[in-house]
Amino acid sequence: MADDAMLKFVVRGQAYPAKRAPELRAEDFREIADRYAVPDAAAQAGRCSQCGVPYCSVHCPLQNHIPDWLRLTAEGRLREAYELSNSTSTMPEICGRICPQDRLCEGNCVIEFSGHGAVTIGSVEKFITDTAWEEGWVEPLVAGPANGMSVGIIGAGPAGLAAAEYLRLMGYAVHLYDRHDRAGGLLTYGIPGFKLEKYVVMRRVDRLAAGGVEFHLGFEVGRDATLDALRQKHDSILIATGVYKPRAIHAKGVDASGVVESLDYLIASNRKSFGDDVPEFEDGRLNAAGKHVVVVGGGDTAMDCVRTAVRQGAASVKCLYRRDRANMPGSQREVANAEEEGVEFVWLSVPDSFEGNGAVSAVKVARMRLGAPDASGRRAPEADPGNEVGMPADLVIKALGFDPEPLPQLFGAAELGVTRWGTLRTDGATMMTNLDGVFAAGDIVRGASLVVWAVRDGRDVAPHMDAWMRAHARQAESVAA
Repeated sequence: MADDAMLKFVVRGQAYPAKRAPELRAEDFREIADRYAVPDAAAQAGRCSQCGVPYCSVHCPLQNHIPDWLRLTAEGRLREAYELSNSTSTMPEICGRICPQDRLCEGNCVIEFSGHGAVTIGSVEKFITDTAWEEGWVEPLVAGPANGMSVGIIGAGPAGLAAAEYLRLMGYAVHLYDRHDRAGGLLTYGIPGFKLEKYVVMRRVDRLAAGGVEFHLGFEVGRDATLDALRQKHDSILIATGVYKPRAIHAKGVDASGVVESLDYLIASNRKSFGDDVPEFEDGRLNAAGKHVVVVGGGDTAMDCVRTAVRQGAASVKCLYRRDRANMPGSQREVANAEEEGVEFVWLSVPDSFEGNGAVSAVKVARMRLGAPDASGRRAPEADPGNEVGMPADLVIKALGFDPEPLPQLFGAAELGVTRWGTLRTDGATMMTNLDGVFAAGDIVRGASLVVWAVRDGRDVAPHMDAWMRAHARQAESVAA
Protein backbone atom coordinates (compact mmCIF):
# COMPACT_ATOMS: atom_id res chain seq x y z
CA MET A 1 0.00 0.00 0.00
CA ALA A 2 2.76 2.45 0.97
CA ASP A 3 4.65 1.99 -2.28
CA ASP A 4 1.44 2.44 -4.28
CA ALA A 5 0.70 5.75 -2.53
CA MET A 6 4.04 7.44 -3.22
CA LEU A 7 6.28 8.45 -6.12
CA LYS A 8 3.40 9.90 -8.15
CA PHE A 9 5.22 13.04 -9.24
CA VAL A 10 5.66 11.78 -12.82
CA VAL A 11 1.95 11.19 -13.42
CA ARG A 12 0.43 13.73 -11.02
CA GLY A 13 1.02 17.45 -11.39
CA GLN A 14 1.70 19.98 -8.67
CA ALA A 15 -1.51 21.59 -7.38
CA TYR A 16 -1.70 24.14 -4.58
CA PRO A 17 -5.06 24.86 -2.90
CA ALA A 18 -6.99 27.20 -5.18
CA LYS A 19 -6.68 30.89 -4.38
CA ARG A 20 -9.73 33.11 -4.36
CA ALA A 21 -9.96 35.57 -7.24
CA PRO A 22 -7.86 38.70 -6.61
CA GLU A 23 -10.84 41.05 -6.74
CA LEU A 24 -12.64 38.97 -4.10
CA ARG A 25 -9.76 38.43 -1.70
CA ALA A 26 -8.88 42.14 -1.84
CA GLU A 27 -12.20 42.85 -0.13
CA ASP A 28 -11.31 41.19 3.19
CA PHE A 29 -8.49 39.96 5.42
CA ARG A 30 -9.31 36.26 5.20
CA GLU A 31 -6.56 33.92 4.08
CA ILE A 32 -6.44 33.91 0.30
CA ALA A 33 -6.71 30.12 -0.12
CA ASP A 34 -8.64 27.44 1.70
CA ARG A 35 -6.94 24.24 2.73
CA TYR A 36 -6.98 21.03 0.73
CA ALA A 37 -9.85 18.60 0.72
CA VAL A 38 -8.72 15.25 2.15
CA PRO A 39 -8.31 13.48 -1.23
CA ASP A 40 -6.32 16.42 -2.65
CA ALA A 41 -3.96 16.52 0.33
CA ALA A 42 -3.31 12.79 0.04
CA ALA A 43 -2.77 13.07 -3.71
CA GLN A 44 -0.29 15.92 -3.39
CA ALA A 45 1.56 14.25 -0.49
CA GLY A 46 1.86 11.16 -2.69
CA ARG A 47 4.01 13.10 -5.16
CA CYS A 48 6.94 12.91 -2.71
CA SER A 49 9.86 10.92 -4.11
CA GLN A 50 10.93 9.70 -0.63
CA CYS A 51 14.54 10.74 -1.20
CA GLY A 52 17.36 8.92 0.53
CA VAL A 53 18.74 12.34 1.49
CA PRO A 54 15.67 14.56 2.06
CA TYR A 55 16.88 18.04 1.18
CA CYS A 56 13.50 19.41 2.28
CA SER A 57 14.26 18.39 5.87
CA VAL A 58 17.89 19.48 5.63
CA HIS A 59 16.79 22.99 4.63
CA CYS A 60 14.00 23.21 7.22
CA PRO A 61 15.27 25.10 10.30
CA LEU A 62 13.24 22.72 12.47
CA GLN A 63 14.47 19.63 10.62
CA ASN A 64 10.87 18.49 10.32
CA HIS A 65 10.39 14.84 9.28
CA ILE A 66 8.78 15.98 6.06
CA PRO A 67 8.98 12.84 3.85
CA ASP A 68 7.66 10.71 6.71
CA TRP A 69 4.57 12.77 7.40
CA LEU A 70 3.96 13.18 3.67
CA ARG A 71 3.92 9.38 3.39
CA LEU A 72 1.52 9.08 6.32
CA THR A 73 -0.77 11.68 4.75
CA ALA A 74 -0.73 9.89 1.41
CA GLU A 75 -1.70 6.68 3.21
CA GLY A 76 -4.59 8.37 5.00
CA ARG A 77 -2.94 8.07 8.43
CA LEU A 78 -3.60 11.69 9.30
CA ARG A 79 -3.43 11.47 13.06
CA GLU A 80 0.00 9.86 12.87
CA ALA A 81 1.05 12.48 10.35
CA TYR A 82 -0.01 15.23 12.76
CA GLU A 83 1.77 13.64 15.71
CA LEU A 84 5.00 13.36 13.73
CA SER A 85 4.73 16.92 12.45
CA ASN A 86 3.99 18.17 15.96
CA SER A 87 6.98 16.31 17.41
CA THR A 88 9.46 18.85 16.02
CA SER A 89 7.37 22.04 16.03
CA THR A 90 5.07 23.73 18.52
CA MET A 91 3.13 25.51 15.78
CA PRO A 92 3.26 23.58 12.47
CA GLU A 93 0.03 25.07 11.12
CA ILE A 94 1.51 28.56 11.57
CA CYS A 95 4.79 27.69 9.84
CA GLY A 96 2.79 25.99 7.08
CA ARG A 97 1.05 29.30 6.45
CA ILE A 98 3.86 31.84 6.71
CA CYS A 99 7.19 30.11 6.06
CA PRO A 100 8.79 31.09 2.73
CA GLN A 101 8.70 27.49 1.53
CA ASP A 102 9.97 28.59 -1.87
CA ARG A 103 13.27 29.48 -0.16
CA LEU A 104 13.35 26.56 2.27
CA CYS A 105 11.79 23.08 1.99
CA GLU A 106 9.98 23.38 -1.35
CA GLY A 107 12.79 25.35 -2.93
CA ASN A 108 15.10 22.42 -2.19
CA CYS A 109 12.72 19.62 -3.16
CA VAL A 110 14.47 17.09 -5.40
CA ILE A 111 11.54 16.77 -7.80
CA GLU A 112 11.57 20.56 -8.18
CA PHE A 113 15.10 20.19 -9.50
CA SER A 114 13.89 17.51 -11.93
CA GLY A 115 11.35 19.89 -13.43
CA HIS A 116 8.20 18.28 -12.03
CA GLY A 117 7.33 20.99 -9.51
CA ALA A 118 7.99 20.75 -5.78
CA VAL A 119 5.77 18.86 -3.40
CA THR A 120 3.38 21.39 -1.83
CA ILE A 121 4.85 20.84 1.62
CA GLY A 122 3.55 23.97 3.36
CA SER A 123 -0.03 23.45 2.23
CA VAL A 124 0.03 19.82 3.38
CA GLU A 125 1.52 20.86 6.73
CA LYS A 126 -1.29 23.40 7.21
CA PHE A 127 -3.88 20.76 6.26
CA ILE A 128 -2.55 18.17 8.70
CA THR A 129 -2.66 20.36 11.81
CA ASP A 130 -5.88 22.21 10.94
CA THR A 131 -7.47 18.76 10.62
CA ALA A 132 -5.97 17.79 13.98
CA TRP A 133 -7.56 20.80 15.66
CA GLU A 134 -10.94 20.01 14.12
CA GLU A 135 -10.77 16.33 15.07
CA GLY A 136 -9.64 16.99 18.65
CA TRP A 137 -6.21 15.39 18.19
CA VAL A 138 -4.38 18.45 19.55
CA GLU A 139 -4.09 17.46 23.18
CA PRO A 140 -4.10 19.94 26.06
CA LEU A 141 -0.75 21.06 27.39
CA VAL A 142 -0.15 19.00 30.52
CA ALA A 143 2.68 20.28 32.70
CA GLY A 144 5.34 17.93 33.93
CA PRO A 145 5.71 17.23 37.66
CA ALA A 146 6.29 20.55 39.43
CA ASN A 147 9.97 21.06 40.25
CA GLY A 148 9.54 24.16 42.41
CA MET A 149 11.39 26.48 40.02
CA SER A 150 10.10 29.29 37.82
CA VAL A 151 11.13 30.88 34.55
CA GLY A 152 10.48 34.41 33.32
CA ILE A 153 10.24 34.85 29.54
CA ILE A 154 10.39 38.38 28.15
CA GLY A 155 8.53 38.47 24.85
CA ALA A 156 5.48 36.39 23.89
CA GLY A 157 6.37 36.02 20.22
CA PRO A 158 7.16 32.72 18.49
CA ALA A 159 10.46 32.11 20.33
CA GLY A 160 8.95 32.87 23.73
CA LEU A 161 5.81 30.82 23.09
CA ALA A 162 7.81 27.83 21.89
CA ALA A 163 10.17 27.93 24.88
CA ALA A 164 7.22 28.35 27.26
CA GLU A 165 5.62 25.13 26.02
CA TYR A 166 8.77 23.03 26.39
CA LEU A 167 9.64 24.47 29.81
CA ARG A 168 6.11 23.90 31.08
CA LEU A 169 6.34 20.27 29.97
CA MET A 170 9.50 20.04 32.07
CA GLY A 171 7.59 21.10 35.19
CA TYR A 172 8.60 24.76 35.50
CA ALA A 173 6.26 27.55 36.49
CA VAL A 174 6.41 29.73 33.37
CA HIS A 175 5.67 33.45 33.33
CA LEU A 176 5.49 35.27 29.97
CA TYR A 177 5.90 39.06 29.94
CA ASP A 178 4.90 41.09 26.89
CA ARG A 179 4.38 44.79 26.19
CA HIS A 180 1.26 44.23 24.08
CA ASP A 181 -2.25 43.48 25.32
CA ARG A 182 -2.33 40.18 23.40
CA ALA A 183 0.33 37.50 23.17
CA GLY A 184 1.86 36.37 19.89
CA GLY A 185 4.18 39.24 19.00
CA LEU A 186 4.44 39.73 15.26
CA LEU A 187 2.25 36.66 14.72
CA THR A 188 -0.59 38.67 16.25
CA TYR A 189 0.15 42.28 15.37
CA GLY A 190 2.68 42.23 12.53
CA ILE A 191 1.47 39.60 10.04
CA PRO A 192 -1.85 40.40 8.33
CA GLY A 193 -4.82 38.08 8.48
CA PHE A 194 -4.69 37.24 4.78
CA LYS A 195 -1.50 35.31 5.55
CA LEU A 196 -2.32 34.20 9.10
CA GLU A 197 -5.83 34.52 10.49
CA LYS A 198 -5.69 35.49 14.13
CA TYR A 199 -7.76 32.64 15.55
CA VAL A 200 -4.90 30.35 14.48
CA VAL A 201 -2.52 32.21 16.82
CA MET A 202 -5.02 32.72 19.63
CA ARG A 203 -5.86 29.03 19.94
CA ARG A 204 -2.16 28.32 20.51
CA VAL A 205 -1.98 31.06 23.14
CA ASP A 206 -5.15 29.78 24.80
CA ARG A 207 -3.71 26.26 24.93
CA LEU A 208 -0.63 27.53 26.77
CA ALA A 209 -2.74 29.53 29.21
CA ALA A 210 -4.94 26.50 29.89
CA GLY A 211 -1.76 24.52 30.54
CA GLY A 212 -0.72 26.88 33.32
CA VAL A 213 1.54 29.36 31.51
CA GLU A 214 0.95 32.74 33.15
CA PHE A 215 0.79 35.74 30.82
CA HIS A 216 1.65 39.23 32.06
CA LEU A 217 0.44 41.46 29.23
CA GLY A 218 0.90 45.20 28.88
CA PHE A 219 4.13 44.67 30.83
CA GLU A 220 7.26 46.56 29.84
CA VAL A 221 10.59 45.54 31.32
CA GLY A 222 12.29 48.74 32.42
CA ARG A 223 8.97 50.44 33.15
CA ASP A 224 7.12 47.84 35.24
CA ALA A 225 10.20 46.01 36.50
CA THR A 226 13.91 46.03 35.79
CA LEU A 227 15.67 42.99 34.43
CA ASP A 228 17.38 42.57 37.77
CA ALA A 229 14.03 42.53 39.56
CA LEU A 230 12.84 39.73 37.29
CA ARG A 231 16.08 37.83 37.90
CA GLN A 232 15.41 38.03 41.63
CA LYS A 233 11.87 36.72 41.10
CA HIS A 234 12.66 33.77 38.82
CA ASP A 235 15.25 31.01 38.71
CA SER A 236 16.10 31.80 35.10
CA ILE A 237 15.22 34.40 32.47
CA LEU A 238 14.77 34.11 28.70
CA ILE A 239 14.92 37.27 26.60
CA ALA A 240 12.95 36.72 23.39
CA THR A 241 11.86 40.24 22.52
CA GLY A 242 12.49 40.19 18.79
CA VAL A 243 13.71 43.32 17.01
CA TYR A 244 11.40 46.30 16.64
CA LYS A 245 13.52 49.38 15.93
CA PRO A 246 12.67 50.51 12.37
CA ARG A 247 15.50 51.28 10.00
CA ALA A 248 15.54 54.90 8.90
CA ILE A 249 15.18 56.47 5.47
CA HIS A 250 17.58 59.35 4.93
CA ALA A 251 15.73 61.62 2.55
CA LYS A 252 14.46 65.20 2.60
CA GLY A 253 10.96 65.52 4.01
CA VAL A 254 10.94 62.16 5.76
CA ASP A 255 9.41 63.76 8.86
CA ALA A 256 6.36 64.98 6.95
CA SER A 257 2.90 63.98 8.08
CA GLY A 258 1.78 60.90 6.16
CA VAL A 259 5.20 59.20 6.24
CA VAL A 260 4.72 56.34 8.70
CA GLU A 261 6.46 53.25 10.07
CA SER A 262 5.43 49.86 8.72
CA LEU A 263 4.87 48.29 12.12
CA ASP A 264 2.66 51.16 13.31
CA TYR A 265 0.61 50.72 10.15
CA LEU A 266 0.31 46.93 10.43
CA ILE A 267 -0.48 46.98 14.16
CA ALA A 268 -3.29 49.49 13.56
CA SER A 269 -4.74 47.31 10.81
CA ASN A 270 -4.54 44.14 12.89
CA ARG A 271 -6.06 45.85 15.91
CA LYS A 272 -8.93 47.00 13.71
CA SER A 273 -9.44 43.39 12.60
CA PHE A 274 -9.73 42.41 16.28
CA GLY A 275 -12.44 45.04 16.69
CA ASP A 276 -10.33 47.37 18.83
CA ASP A 277 -10.82 51.12 18.98
CA VAL A 278 -7.95 52.48 16.88
CA PRO A 279 -8.02 56.32 16.75
CA GLU A 280 -5.08 56.54 14.33
CA PHE A 281 -7.00 54.36 11.89
CA GLU A 282 -10.30 56.15 12.30
CA ASP A 283 -8.80 59.61 11.71
CA GLY A 284 -7.00 58.37 8.58
CA ARG A 285 -3.39 58.61 9.76
CA LEU A 286 -2.88 54.82 9.49
CA ASN A 287 -5.64 54.06 7.00
CA ALA A 288 -4.96 53.77 3.27
CA ALA A 289 -8.58 54.20 2.14
CA GLY A 290 -8.76 56.43 -0.93
CA LYS A 291 -5.06 57.30 -0.81
CA HIS A 292 -2.15 56.97 -3.19
CA VAL A 293 0.14 54.70 -1.19
CA VAL A 294 3.89 54.24 -1.66
CA VAL A 295 5.68 51.52 0.29
CA VAL A 296 9.47 51.66 0.49
CA GLY A 297 11.20 48.28 0.85
CA GLY A 298 11.42 44.84 -0.72
CA GLY A 299 11.07 42.38 2.15
CA ASP A 300 8.12 40.44 3.48
CA THR A 301 7.07 43.37 5.69
CA ALA A 302 6.78 45.56 2.60
CA MET A 303 4.66 42.87 0.94
CA ASP A 304 2.40 42.81 4.01
CA CYS A 305 2.00 46.58 3.79
CA VAL A 306 1.16 46.82 0.09
CA ARG A 307 -1.38 44.01 0.31
CA THR A 308 -2.94 45.55 3.42
CA ALA A 309 -3.28 48.89 1.61
CA VAL A 310 -5.13 47.18 -1.24
CA ARG A 311 -7.63 45.72 1.23
CA GLN A 312 -8.14 49.09 2.89
CA GLY A 313 -9.28 50.55 -0.42
CA ALA A 314 -6.23 52.55 -1.52
CA ALA A 315 -6.58 54.52 -4.76
CA SER A 316 -3.21 53.15 -5.91
CA VAL A 317 -0.39 51.15 -4.34
CA LYS A 318 3.23 51.28 -5.45
CA CYS A 319 6.25 49.52 -3.98
CA LEU A 320 9.71 51.06 -4.37
CA TYR A 321 12.70 48.75 -4.16
CA ARG A 322 16.31 49.68 -4.77
CA ARG A 323 17.28 46.44 -6.51
CA ASP A 324 15.52 44.42 -9.21
CA ARG A 325 13.04 41.61 -8.75
CA ALA A 326 15.66 38.85 -8.87
CA ASN A 327 17.58 40.44 -5.98
CA MET A 328 14.75 41.29 -3.61
CA PRO A 329 14.71 39.59 -0.16
CA GLY A 330 10.95 39.02 0.06
CA SER A 331 9.12 35.89 -1.03
CA GLN A 332 8.51 35.72 -4.76
CA ARG A 333 5.14 34.15 -4.02
CA GLU A 334 4.18 37.22 -2.04
CA VAL A 335 5.27 39.47 -4.91
CA ALA A 336 3.11 37.45 -7.30
CA ASN A 337 0.13 37.66 -4.91
CA ALA A 338 0.59 41.43 -4.63
CA GLU A 339 0.79 41.87 -8.40
CA GLU A 340 -2.40 39.85 -8.84
CA GLU A 341 -4.09 42.22 -6.39
CA GLY A 342 -3.06 45.33 -8.33
CA VAL A 343 0.19 46.46 -6.68
CA GLU A 344 2.68 48.16 -8.99
CA PHE A 345 6.36 47.45 -8.34
CA VAL A 346 8.86 50.15 -9.21
CA TRP A 347 12.20 48.37 -9.33
CA LEU A 348 15.61 49.99 -9.03
CA SER A 349 14.14 52.99 -7.21
CA VAL A 350 14.68 54.83 -3.93
CA PRO A 351 12.97 57.91 -2.49
CA ASP A 352 15.05 61.02 -3.03
CA SER A 353 12.66 63.32 -1.20
CA PHE A 354 9.12 63.54 0.13
CA GLU A 355 7.28 66.54 -1.25
CA GLY A 356 4.41 68.51 0.29
CA ASN A 357 3.57 71.42 2.51
CA GLY A 358 3.73 69.75 5.92
CA ALA A 359 1.90 66.66 4.73
CA VAL A 360 3.32 64.39 2.06
CA SER A 361 1.69 64.69 -1.36
CA ALA A 362 4.33 63.20 -3.66
CA VAL A 363 7.57 61.26 -3.68
CA LYS A 364 10.54 62.22 -5.82
CA VAL A 365 12.13 58.95 -6.86
CA ALA A 366 15.78 58.46 -7.81
CA ARG A 367 16.39 55.59 -10.20
CA MET A 368 19.15 53.09 -9.55
CA ARG A 369 21.26 50.60 -11.47
CA LEU A 370 23.03 47.48 -10.30
CA GLY A 371 26.78 47.56 -9.89
CA ALA A 372 29.27 45.01 -8.58
CA PRO A 373 28.18 42.39 -6.02
CA ASP A 374 28.34 43.43 -2.36
CA ALA A 375 29.30 41.32 0.67
CA SER A 376 25.98 39.40 0.47
CA GLY A 377 26.69 38.36 -3.11
CA ARG A 378 23.91 40.52 -4.53
CA ARG A 379 24.74 43.27 -6.97
CA ALA A 380 24.86 46.56 -5.10
CA PRO A 381 22.55 49.37 -6.24
CA GLU A 382 24.09 52.66 -7.27
CA ALA A 383 22.59 55.95 -8.41
CA ASP A 384 21.62 56.43 -12.03
CA PRO A 385 21.88 60.26 -12.26
CA GLY A 386 19.47 62.30 -14.32
CA ASN A 387 16.75 59.67 -14.20
CA GLU A 388 14.49 60.98 -11.40
CA VAL A 389 10.72 60.69 -11.53
CA GLY A 390 7.85 61.87 -9.35
CA MET A 391 4.72 60.07 -8.18
CA PRO A 392 1.72 61.10 -6.08
CA ALA A 393 1.66 59.85 -2.49
CA ASP A 394 -0.77 60.63 0.34
CA LEU A 395 0.61 57.84 2.52
CA VAL A 396 4.21 56.60 2.54
CA ILE A 397 5.04 53.48 4.53
CA LYS A 398 8.66 52.85 5.49
CA ALA A 399 9.39 49.11 5.41
CA LEU A 400 13.17 48.83 5.35
CA GLY A 401 13.42 46.25 8.13
CA PHE A 402 14.17 46.29 11.83
CA ASP A 403 17.15 46.51 14.17
CA PRO A 404 17.38 45.66 17.88
CA GLU A 405 16.19 48.13 20.45
CA PRO A 406 18.82 49.20 23.04
CA LEU A 407 17.88 46.58 25.61
CA PRO A 408 20.62 47.34 28.18
CA GLN A 409 19.21 50.86 28.52
CA LEU A 410 15.54 49.85 28.23
CA PHE A 411 15.88 47.06 30.78
CA GLY A 412 17.98 49.05 33.25
CA ALA A 413 20.75 46.49 32.76
CA ALA A 414 23.83 48.27 31.49
CA GLU A 415 25.88 45.11 32.08
CA LEU A 416 23.88 43.08 29.51
CA GLY A 417 26.28 42.27 26.67
CA VAL A 418 25.47 43.14 23.06
CA THR A 419 27.21 42.76 19.73
CA ARG A 420 28.23 45.65 17.51
CA TRP A 421 24.87 45.23 15.75
CA GLY A 422 22.95 45.63 19.02
CA THR A 423 21.82 42.01 19.20
CA LEU A 424 22.33 40.15 22.45
CA ARG A 425 25.63 38.36 22.77
CA THR A 426 25.17 34.70 23.76
CA ASP A 427 27.35 31.65 24.24
CA GLY A 428 27.01 29.54 21.11
CA ALA A 429 26.91 26.31 23.10
CA THR A 430 24.49 27.27 25.88
CA MET A 431 22.51 30.23 24.44
CA MET A 432 23.19 32.11 27.72
CA THR A 433 24.09 35.79 27.77
CA ASN A 434 26.95 37.17 29.83
CA LEU A 435 24.55 37.36 32.79
CA ASP A 436 24.30 34.17 34.82
CA GLY A 437 20.98 32.43 34.22
CA VAL A 438 19.82 34.92 31.56
CA PHE A 439 19.34 33.31 28.16
CA ALA A 440 18.28 34.77 24.82
CA ALA A 441 16.66 33.38 21.68
CA GLY A 442 15.11 34.44 18.39
CA ASP A 443 15.60 37.66 16.46
CA ILE A 444 17.14 39.49 19.42
CA VAL A 445 20.12 37.17 18.91
CA ARG A 446 19.93 36.49 15.16
CA GLY A 447 18.74 39.87 13.97
CA ALA A 448 15.56 40.14 11.90
CA SER A 449 14.86 36.64 10.63
CA LEU A 450 12.08 34.12 9.98
CA VAL A 451 9.39 32.92 12.38
CA VAL A 452 10.53 29.33 11.86
CA TRP A 453 14.01 30.19 13.15
CA ALA A 454 12.46 31.80 16.24
CA VAL A 455 10.46 28.62 16.89
CA ARG A 456 13.65 26.61 16.46
CA ASP A 457 15.51 28.81 18.94
CA GLY A 458 12.68 28.57 21.46
CA ARG A 459 12.81 24.80 21.16
CA ASP A 460 16.60 24.69 21.48
CA VAL A 461 16.97 27.05 24.42
CA ALA A 462 14.61 25.17 26.75
CA PRO A 463 16.92 22.19 27.48
CA HIS A 464 19.86 24.57 28.02
CA MET A 465 17.85 26.51 30.58
CA ASP A 466 16.71 23.28 32.21
CA ALA A 467 20.29 21.98 32.49
CA TRP A 468 21.54 25.25 33.98
CA MET A 469 18.74 25.50 36.54
CA ARG A 470 19.13 21.90 37.66
CA ALA A 471 22.90 22.30 37.99
CA HIS A 472 22.42 25.56 39.87
CA ALA A 473 19.90 23.90 42.22
CA ARG A 474 22.29 21.00 42.90
CA GLN A 475 25.09 23.43 43.63
CA ALA A 476 22.87 25.36 46.07
CA GLU A 477 21.91 22.12 47.83
CA SER A 478 25.54 21.11 48.11
CA VAL A 479 26.51 24.44 49.67
CA ALA A 480 23.59 24.24 52.07
CA ALA A 481 24.62 20.75 53.15
